[in-house]
Amino acid sequence: MYSFILAIFGLVLGYFLYGRFVERVFGANSQNQTPAYTMQDGVDYIPMPWWKAFLIQFLNIAGLGPIVGAILGAAYGPVAFLWIVLGNILAGAVHDYFSGMISIRMGGLSIPEIIGKYLGISVKQFMRVFTLILMILVGAAFISGPAALMASLTPDYLTKNVWVFIILTYYILATLLPIDKIIGRFYPIFGLALIIMAVGISIAIFTGGYLYDIPEIWNNMHNMKANADKFPLFPMLFVTISCGAISGFHSTQSPMMARCLKNEKEGRKVFYGAMVTEGIIALIWAAIGMSFYGGAQGLNSAIAGYNGEATIIVREISNTTLGAIGGILAILGVVAAPITTGDTAYRSARLIVADFLKFSQKSLSNRVLVSLPLFIIGFTLTQVKFDIIWRYMFWSNQVLATVVLWAITVYLAQEKKPYIITLLPALFMTAVVSNYIIIAPEGFKLSHWVGYIVGVLTPTVCLYVFARYLKR
Repeated sequence: MYSFILAIFGLVLGYFLYGRFVERVFGANSQNQTPAYTMQDGVDYIPMPWWKAFLIQFLNIAGLGPIVGAILGAAYGPVAFLWIVLGNILAGAVHDYFSGMISIRMGGLSIPEIIGKYLGISVKQFMRVFTLILMILVGAAFISGPAALMASLTPDYLTKNVWVFIILTYYILATLLPIDKIIGRFYPIFGLALIIMAVGISIAIFTGGYLYDIPEIWNNMHNMKANADKFPLFPMLFVTISCGAISGFHSTQSPMMARCLKNEKEGRKVFYGAMVTEGIIALIWAAIGMSFYGGAQGLNSAIAGYNGEATIIVREISNTTLGAIGGILAILGVVAAPITTGDTAYRSARLIVADFLKFSQKSLSNRVLVSLPLFIIGFTLTQVKFDIIWRYMFWSNQVLATVVLWAITVYLAQEKKPYIITLLPALFMTAVVSNYIIIAPEGFKLSHWVGYIVGVLTPTVCLYVFARYLKR
């Protein structure tokens, strides 16, 4: 109980204290004109009020991540609280903030171009392809999952492929139309609904007798996951909970809002603030996940009983704690939220390709020309088994976060600013992703000890290379 309350307090405090420090390090200046005005095109560069940009950014980066990821991560025990708080404040929110603010200073460029400026042309070319593949994977996963769920809730003639076509049609519209036509009008409503859903769950935690079933960190600082020997805390927890702690996908979304902010001083509210809000939601769902089933062991049993389908757990918790309204919000959470993340993934993909080709997106024909191949590939991937797409998306997402942290570190070093604030998270995430790919089922499937050795050597080599760069 106290661990959960302290974790919430820690995130809020982190926003006001560390968030303000990070803003000072960057040097946000309200006198600088933003790309929303200097490059206004009526399509992607459109000035928006900060509260609307905040809700869009929040929905773009959140989707189903801080709900499903937090529930699956809570199976490791209350140590998940610690990762969400520290990962969010010291790594994830910093990652999101600098991704957006550097993009503002670079005219709203997408993240591969930012990476290339600070890590070199070879890395840029690789990350263009890597990030584009990740965006398509995210989009495909968030077509396939909601389509399968909707097919199970509707008459037989509305098959999964029918719903795939319906969702894909919506994606095409949201990707091609100006950002203020669909995304700007409806996403703030959906973002607010996700927040209301989390508030309802948090009220249920305090009033429904669940609060006292939340285990404390100090009594359970160990891996409580079923088959813990197969799922070691490091690195599995740090890949399972990405949204809410740190997620590379966020760095692809921040430049979209960087094209819409009116003032650099709004960046902390929109980028850092949206990430902290997502962290609070992740904490709430991790807490109810453990307490609803009587602890981490009960949650592990539920996950096993539902074959890892965390969306079923979301619906069960929502229906029980919030009643009929909870059922409606649950459908919103497991259907609308991932869809609204998937379409912005494709919009980001379009912008990444356009930035790479230096291809103006003001005309509709140009937007169609760039987007059509992306949607064809995405539709093809929806025919692949969903869990395969999801597993590879997990790891590649954290790899992107790691590379972005290194790019920000170089940026800070060049600007003669305290680069330690991203160097340490970059080293940690380098250890996580290198260890994970060695031992994971979708990786090399080697022993944990080999993973630990690689997880130490890889960041050591990266630190050595960075030290040589500083000397030059």
